Amino acid sequence: MSDINRFFWRCAGVHQETLEKYPEEHSKYTAIGATIFFTGLFASLSGGYAMYFVFSGGPLDWLLAIVFGLIWGLAIFNMDRYIVLSINKSKSGLIQLLQALPRILLAILIGLVISRPLELKIFDKEIRENLRVRFLADQRAKIDTINNTFNKKYAREIGLLQTMTLEKDSLESSIKTDRTKLNYEIFGNKTTETSGVMGYGPYAKMKEEELKKKEAYLDSLRYKIGGQQHAIREKQKFEGILDQKVLSNISLDSAVNVAGFADRNAALGNLRYDANGKINESNANAVFFIALLFVFLECLPVIVKLLAGRDPYDNEVENLRTLHNYESDSHLVIEKEAIDRLKDTYVDVSINKRMKEL
Repeated sequence: MSDINRFFWRCAGVHQETLEKYPEEHSKYTAIGATIFFTGLFASLSGGYAMYFVFSGGPLDWLLAIVFGLIWGLAIFNMDRYIVLSINKSKSGLIQLLQALPRILLAILIGLVISRPLELKIFDKEIRENLRVRFLADQRAKIDTINNTFNKKYAREIGLLQTMTLEKDSLESSIKTDRTKLNYEIFGNKTTETSGVMGYGPYAKMKEEELKKKEAYLDSLRYKIGGQQHAIREKQKFEGILDQKVLSNISLDSAVNVAGFADRNAALGNLRYDANGKINESNANAVFFIALLFVFLECLPVIVKLLAGRDPYDNEVENLRTLHNYESDSHLVIEKEAIDRLKDTYVDVSINKRMKEL
């Protein structure tokens, strides 16, 4: 018998000396042991991957992830081993099913737990993209919130700037129109507002004086606008608005790399939905069936044990258990009888001792 088979027998928790008597049962218990072992192995990988994000960025993060992954895998391995060993094949099928029902529920829970971190790794590319979109949206929302708060706090100053800016735009448009009319008057272009006589006459001089006044006022208005803009910019600097920037690609990649388990788990859940809020059946089904696969893998040892009939190995183990119980009970009876006989001896010794004292 190979060492590999013996190793898987140990994983299945069988009594090897007894199982060796029945070669026809070797393959079955090797398969059960291998299933338990690989379930523990997947649990170790899953736990290690999850713990890596817990300790990511810290000293010895890889070492801590490996240690905790091994501990988690061994815990799941031991639990699976106990679940299989606890099914009593000497009972009827219904009793076995009732015995196994809480163990199956526990196996389903374990399967869901160990599948989640592995799903995070399988959908790592999609999760990273989802996190990029989410972090960018959160940063933009933060900037919008800060700007809205600033606009409410300094509504008077901003309103005054907007009023002066509108006045400046209107005045610039008016000056441009007046400049065109003045050129028409000088060059003799006949319109409803020009004389049509070429030359720099009194009407043209009047128009030019009005134009100069408007331009002088425009210059003063521009100066006021510049001062108001500078004052608002100083307030923005004081409030920290100028420090808020949309994340660059490098910043987004850095944020995604340090994202924790909770962020990645939330992103995996968001893969079920499209941008419009509708369920993405393709992603939802992929996540569901991967979880279902690990649940089935976790339940497989229990299911195999339930479906398997009572075999010679089970009979032999049951017989050995009966003999050991009988031996234990017999030993108890013998010890009781010995104590009873010793009690009579103790009584005689005590009587003789008291007689001598008299």
